[in-house]
Amino acid sequence: MNLTRIFSLLFCLFISNELMAQKTDSAYVRENYTKIERQILMRDGVKLFTSIYIPKNQSKKYPFLINRTPYTVAPYGEDKYKLSLGNFPAMMREGFIFVYQDVRGRWMSEGTFADIRPQLAGKKSKTAIDESTDTYDTIDWLIKNVKGNNGNAGIYGISYPGFYSTTSLPNAHPALKAVSPQAPVTDWYLGDDFHHRGTLFLMDAFSFMGSFGVPRPKPITPDQGPKGFQFPIQDNYRFYLEAGSVKNLKDRYFADSIKFWNDLFKHPNLDTFWKARLITPHLTNVKPAVMVVGGFFDAEDAYGTFATYKAIEKQNPGANNILVAGPWFHGGWVRSDGSYFGDIPFGKTTSIDYQQQYELPFFKHYLKNEGDFNAAEANIFVTGSNEWKKFNTWPPQEAESKNLYLQPNGKLSFEKVGRTDSWDEYVSDPNNPVPYQDGIQAKRTREYMIDDQRFAARRPDVKTYQTDALTEDITLTGPVLANLVVSTTGTDADYVVKLIDVYPEDAPNPEPNPKNLIMGGYEMLVRGEIMRGKYRNSFEKPEAFVPGAITKVNYPLPDIAHTFKKGHKIMIQIQNSWFPLADRNPQKFMDIYQAEPQDFQKATHKIYHDVHNSSFITVSVLK
Repeated sequence: MNLTRIFSLLFCLFISNELMAQKTDSAYVRENYTKIERQILMRDGVKLFTSIYIPKNQSKKYPFLINRTPYTVAPYGEDKYKLSLGNFPAMMREGFIFVYQDVRGRWMSEGTFADIRPQLAGKKSKTAIDESTDTYDTIDWLIKNVKGNNGNAGIYGISYPGFYSTTSLPNAHPALKAVSPQAPVTDWYLGDDFHHRGTLFLMDAFSFMGSFGVPRPKPITPDQGPKGFQFPIQDNYRFYLEAGSVKNLKDRYFADSIKFWNDLFKHPNLDTFWKARLITPHLTNVKPAVMVVGGFFDAEDAYGTFATYKAIEKQNPGANNILVAGPWFHGGWVRSDGSYFGDIPFGKTTSIDYQQQYELPFFKHYLKNEGDFNAAEANIFVTGSNEWKKFNTWPPQEAESKNLYLQPNGKLSFEKVGRTDSWDEYVSDPNNPVPYQDGIQAKRTREYMIDDQRFAARRPDVKTYQTDALTEDITLTGPVLANLVVSTTGTDADYVVKLIDVYPEDAPNPEPNPKNLIMGGYEMLVRGEIMRGKYRNSFEKPEAFVPGAITKVNYPLPDIAHTFKKGHKIMIQIQNSWFPLADRNPQKFMDIYQAEPQDFQKATHKIYHDVHNSSFITVSVLK
């Protein structure tokens, strides 16, 4: 019985056990916790709805473990209990005072909601508020008003709640001892959720704001809240393509009803609107212990994980700040056992490893003064070799920067090409954009982050470059930098670079194999990223391409940790659309939010790979 079959059976057992555990956990919450609900007064007079679960065993004192969320603290009513508390059952059984709060302006809390509310530096009024002050006031009230607490508080959250975890760090309350931003929303322009390198991530922005962004006139419970947008076409590629343009989508379905969608249209460039919503510059003088957590295959906030960790590290040399990153989808470290993702098994239950070795010990140590927490600075699961590795820095100091050069005839090598006047030429048509994933999907999948790329390699508007079969393992860790030398007959263009692990032709198929996978030649996506070309020199001041002029387009991809095994190949794919993950570029210099269907035009592209104009990908090879 091979490893894939073993982990398939283990996963089925995991799901069965999870369903049984939910019933058990629901009973456990009622039997072991008392629930109270309070409206906690903020410094400006606004009250935030807060559910508090207090252990019934009062023989000892407990720390607070807080989750602030825009996604509702339901169920509402002191006689109605959550099925489980904390990120996973072991946290609930450990015993904390669990606190869940609707953030300002969401669900049953008062006030006005603001997406990624700007941080106020140097507040001029005692009643001036941001998410940091709301967190401070909440902790202050809890410490003074909830009996049986030990005077310590911790905060955790995934995604948007990860953002609220991060915002607790500036001017933190003295009682706040441990914070874990997990896949934190960090930068909605450069890399998280709604934009990547200035490119609108169309599916996520439209589907999310179609429900989340609907205005709420007064405090309401979820059963009274807005319903999600009902797509008239279940094939998402067809739906967005037939809409004709982003402008058409807005006019047809949202008009002016969604404030944040309107904000996208008003602020296509990196202006003060986006800069004000960036939390990282405010992460100074950090006092609590911090554990930043995220997944390499997170389709939403892989960027935020590394950006948050690096900002704290750079701006707080003495801070107690560590990183944990694994082979997970968005929240996969607590929403799965982490034994596989998509078609790829990892050889161990990575999420269980994380829960037992990192998250629970972290909060126990810093909030209860119990146990040892001996995590490294960077605790990284490396896919391919499928092993946990510990590093003293991230990116690892042990890594050496090397260039992978694009070469003629689809070759890729660490050796620079010696030819002159060498390029690949092809036509990109935004009316026939490259799909982001094979097959038909109704919604954006999370598996696209790791899926087989053979479907894309067959298209004439996707250029593919690969090494010979590797003669030894090569492990890449940390950043990946695209250094492209290109030209186009248009005046704007997007560039998508994908780093891919090509399996050998004799790679075994999984057993059982319900999806009829053929793993021989499988092209596993390790990392992909898009860049809107007009921002190649400045996100604040876009620049048109000069048709036919040789131009450099350089940009970073999110960090990676992957071993390309002996016998595998390293592949780079380059394309100019990634649809409908990212909106289409009309390939003419303009405000794309105002583009009409007739503005989208074909363009001829060249990718240069000669001695004078070398396109290459910079990677960090672990020594």
